[in-house]
Amino acid sequence: MAAKVLAIVLAGGEGKRLMPLTTDRAKPAVPFGGMYRMVDFVLSNLANAGYLKIVVLTQYKSHSLDRHITKTWRMSTLLGNYVTPVPAQQRRGPWWFAGSADAIYQSFNLINDEQPDYVIVFGADHIYRMDPRQMVEDHIASGAAVTVAGIRQPLSMADQFGVIEVGEDGKRIRAFREKPTDAVGLPDAPDEIYASMGNYVFTTRALCEAVERDAEDKTSKHDMGGSIIPMLVERGEANVYDFRDNEVPGSTDRDRGYWRDVGTLDSFYDAHMDLINVHPVFNMYNFDWPIYTEQPPWPPAKFVHQWGERVGRAVGSMVSPGVVISGSLVENSIVSPKVRVHSWAHVEGSVLMEGVEIGRHAVVRRAILDKNVFVPEGAEIGVDLEKDRQRYTVSDNGIVVIGKGQKVEP
Repeated sequence: MAAKVLAIVLAGGEGKRLMPLTTDRAKPAVPFGGMYRMVDFVLSNLANAGYLKIVVLTQYKSHSLDRHITKTWRMSTLLGNYVTPVPAQQRRGPWWFAGSADAIYQSFNLINDEQPDYVIVFGADHIYRMDPRQMVEDHIASGAAVTVAGIRQPLSMADQFGVIEVGEDGKRIRAFREKPTDAVGLPDAPDEIYASMGNYVFTTRALCEAVERDAEDKTSKHDMGGSIIPMLVERGEANVYDFRDNEVPGSTDRDRGYWRDVGTLDSFYDAHMDLINVHPVFNMYNFDWPIYTEQPPWPPAKFVHQWGERVGRAVGSMVSPGVVISGSLVENSIVSPKVRVHSWAHVEGSVLMEGVEIGRHAVVRRAILDKNVFVPEGAEIGVDLEKDRQRYTVSDNGIVVIGKGQKVEP
């Protein structure tokens, strides 16, 4: 008989480093890749793997996320399948989630209701494809209390990650450290380290016991990576799962092992620019392992006008349904649904989210425009960064970011 598995998706993060994109929404609800939300990637991985009992723990600014999950992630209930958002409910007292471990502690009723053999605990805000079945199978075979997904990264980048240090067998975790400056390379690759992906598989009893014990520690940060995993590492009950070994149907040598934490404005922008490469590292067109999302009744994209320089065209770009590019030029950009780009406008190297409107003769370069931003006729964004810094958010790498509903000056 197949093991019973419950999936818990942690989606309560604020995403402060993505401001202003997270001014009005939780980080997992931030749009990505034109059509999707960040949370769609982890939910698609779980659904494609056949794990169809999924709870999404939410907290901060969760309305947009809750609405997206409720509208989009509907599955047949005939076999008891569900994807459901679960907000902080103060079941343990008059306080909200104090950390990811506390979120699970306060949600024990979800585990008690399902009585699973194993619990998958995945984050909600990374961009990647993964077959969780293979990680669960590895965990079961190991007999460990927890298995932590690790992605190989250069040793020189260890101070940017939570680092998993393993024993000579290459599997048992001997230390779990946050951004160390003296990390040790892997036994089979001294110039590499395992960076934690924030994805865990637990034996249910071990998870519950560890989280209960952590809840009693008033000095704890009640964090999965900072509290629970080190506790199980100290007991010698934690293993690593090498993400390199994960074989996703339809993947290639180029995109196998792709995983991005798009937690900063520059990493968010760079991940988008990769999508529009001729041969992107992350292939959105892998139909053997689809990324699911809501599909409203938008019409096809339309390109209109062909007179002199007034020609509607897009080059090196991804253009979503419902878009009208009218006598204007869009280059190397991601264009989300219901965007309008009017005549003689020029958009270059930008991410335009749903409902953005670019006025005639406007110029937008190296920018991220959130939903429903209106750029008036003749306005310039990304042309004079010093001027932009006085009005908008500009990232370390010079990306101009305009939040949802923010007024754009002519």
